[in-house]
Amino acid sequence: MGRCLRAVCRCGNLARMYIRRTKTRSNATGEPYFTYRLVRSKRIDGKVKQVTLLNLGRHFAVDQSLWPALCVRIDELLAGQACLVEIKLPKAAAVDADGIVAQLQLHKAPAVSVTATPAQSEIAPEAKSEFEAVPGADEQAVDVNSLELVRPRSVGVEHIGLWPMRQVAFAELLPELGLSSPIRAAILAVIIGHMAAPGSELAAHRWLGQQSGLGELLDVDFERMPLMMLYRASDALMKYRDIIERTLFNRVHDLLGLNITVTLYDLTNTYFEGTAAANPKANNGRSKEKRSDCPLVTLGLVLDGSGFVRRPETFEGNVSEGKTLERMLKGLGAPVGALVVMDAGIATEANLIWLGEHGYRYLVVSRERAR
Repeated sequence: MGRCLRAVCRCGNLARMYIRRTKTRSNATGEPYFTYRLVRSKRIDGKVKQVTLLNLGRHFAVDQSLWPALCVRIDELLAGQACLVEIKLPKAAAVDADGIVAQLQLHKAPAVSVTATPAQSEIAPEAKSEFEAVPGADEQAVDVNSLELVRPRSVGVEHIGLWPMRQVAFAELLPELGLSSPIRAAILAVIIGHMAAPGSELAAHRWLGQQSGLGELLDVDFERMPLMMLYRASDALMKYRDIIERTLFNRVHDLLGLNITVTLYDLTNTYFEGTAAANPKANNGRSKEKRSDCPLVTLGLVLDGSGFVRRPETFEGNVSEGKTLERMLKGLGAPVGALVVMDAGIATEANLIWLGEHGYRYLVVSRERAR
């Protein structure tokens, strides 16, 4: 077999798998070349033997230094359980591991029984006509209990997420903002990723590559999309937030015929575990989660009478609730005569006077006696 190089890997003491590189020669030309195999050591009849699991061919391109980690990753995927020590692989090598596992699972699937028709004795006479063989037809029977799922993907929540985007032509809005095709695909991915599996961009990237079928629906290979592209997509959404929010709300309003004369406004705040020194809006204030020892940011949200978001805003953590109303309503361009619903923290005497002077009606919960 010639010389052979082995990269042995162990995940605990469970697996002994390695990649074997063997030098051989072409039968036709006599030219030497290397071929690669995935091999596992097994104890058979009291002796340790090497069993070839998969022929990786002569064009196997994973760097030799990554072979041990690649073998561990393959074992993890086959066992459905990660090792205690995290194994880090480059994205391309991780994709190769997924492909190798898919081939291994395909090769171990039980053979399909080739039977043209069921046994005649098992078919009722009146139903035999349904099983009469068609000349030239290739019919096979499959044992459904033998089927295995290989790299399954979800498409339900992805399809539901894309449907309303199509109704308001969201994807068509993005090229008008001058965004490139990869960024547009990443924007759709990060929105649906946060909808289906709320978390960070890192969590969305993992979900897109390992669980979601969104790539098939959009014809985009999210397994090879860099994580940084999702961060850039989030930056683009923030950069064009105002025009996106205004355009989408107007389209939803026209589509559903919404009444926008009622505006519900309220605030909350959230805290940072660290110092948040790079965030100019992070300041200490009164925390609604009893964490006034941490820097805060205040979140404001305006809804219309049907519960659709009209505008979100982020304020400084130490801002007074009563000082945010005028800023939000001016930014919305709320029509004269709109009914503003708010709680007592926002309904300061100055705000009520301002609302009356600018033609707004208001509905407020007050801790004082009714006047």
